[in-house]
Amino acid sequence: MGFSEFQQEIGIFFYNEKLLRQAFTHSSYVNEHRHKSLQDNERLEFLGDAVLELTISQFLYSHYPRMSEGEMTKLRAAIVCEPSLVSFAEQLHFGDLVLLGKGEELTGGRERPALLADVFEAFIGALYLDQGLESVFQFLDKYVFPKIEHGDFTQPTDFKSMLQEYVQHDSLGELNYRIIQERGPAHHREFVAEVLLSDKALGRGVGRSKKEAEQKAAEMALHELHALRKPLQKM
Repeated sequence: MGFSEFQQEIGIFFYNEKLLRQAFTHSSYVNEHRHKSLQDNERLEFLGDAVLELTISQFLYSHYPRMSEGEMTKLRAAIVCEPSLVSFAEQLHFGDLVLLGKGEELTGGRERPALLADVFEAFIGALYLDQGLESVFQFLDKYVFPKIEHGDFTQPTDFKSMLQEYVQHDSLGELNYRIIQERGPAHHREFVAEVLLSDKALGRGVGRSKKEAEQKAAEMALHELHALRKPLQKM
């Protein structure tokens, strides 16, 4: 599938197709084609992240008037977390359109979760620049909002936000994350993350991306904090 077919499939046609192409251009492709003066999608990803936060927030605010700020924050975090963004990208076969360098291609870049999540954010950024928020809302209304209404994100998956809220509520200290190990071949890379509470290790997690590893470390930390609290409640 090419960019023309893709636009026909989603029913959105870019005025500036260079923006669309840039959204799917990985830095590895740019590095191998320097003579073409191409731009990668990293700046669009930055913009798209902010646009997604705004549009999802507005949707939740408008459609769920009884939902508290905390509930909206957790639900939004579940919608814009990496696994959710990857599912959106896979649904529309974004991986088929990504422009990759040969090395990245050979090591399975098209299926890499972090790369697909970044491309989805970059696409949202490009659509916003090309046609404004209205078109972004129309796109999300077709591919994302129905999933929210269906209840696909009712279970919070953003353990980092949950841990942050837990720690702040009880004034337990300051949280920090660090990647302590990278292992495995490039096409099957694993990251090991550790979360520290006031410089004391509280949880460790392993994932295919740094974000996933940090989420799993936060999940383990939450279990540890709950386990520590139970004996105190019985005393």
